[in-house]
Amino acid sequence: MRRSQPGERLSQLLDAATRVFMRLGYRRARVAGIAREMGVAPGTVYLYVESKEALFALVLQRALGEEDLPADLPVPSPALGALLEYVRRQCFHTGQLPALAQALAGEPPADARAEFEAIIRELYAWINQRWQALQLLARSAEDWPELADVYYHQERRRLIQVLTDYLDRRIGPRRLRSMPDTVTAARLILETIAWFAYHRYTDRDASLISEKMARETVVTVLVNAFTFDEAKNRGV
Repeated sequence: MRRSQPGERLSQLLDAATRVFMRLGYRRARVAGIAREMGVAPGTVYLYVESKEALFALVLQRALGEEDLPADLPVPSPALGALLEYVRRQCFHTGQLPALAQALAGEPPADARAEFEAIIRELYAWINQRWQALQLLARSAEDWPELADVYYHQERRRLIQVLTDYLDRRIGPRRLRSMPDTVTAARLILETIAWFAYHRYTDRDASLISEKMARETVVTVLVNAFTFDEAKNRGV
């Protein structure tokens, strides 16, 4: 019988831990429960990580796209506050959304509809690629006040403000449709994308909608709701 390599076993541990953390959140999850999910004794977990915090950090890093597994085991616990700082650096930065950043830095383009569609597609892809990480953070923030402050009160509000600033800049010169309140409109954009790009994965009827149809329908609805038909505006 082939023996599992350390990297393979660590990957299996991260798979099991991801399921448990997504189900229970960080505070309620227990190492014993994660070991049970993996089908090993609790002591086995500590061959790979020093603590639950170290395991959560690894799970989150992998969910955010860091595929390289550490070579030195067990993985040490992160420094105090390092995990929250990591979340702060990774969440909702416009540097990770170049189309939105470029729109904020420049003048209104000739084709505002194409610009808006590019921003919506970019934001959808960004959230969709990180849906497990966002689910981990949202679930863990329920009973982790410090994480809730970083995730909701600082980072998500910052993204909503960035979207609000973009809407204000384009609605003013009538490149986008007027809205009763741009803060609410920004939140509507974010929540519409978030539900279909990641919340639906935990919905019992998620399989009824394909990946492509979820994305294309959201893009079509938001673009039509916020932009003018450029052809009609030109009298075509």
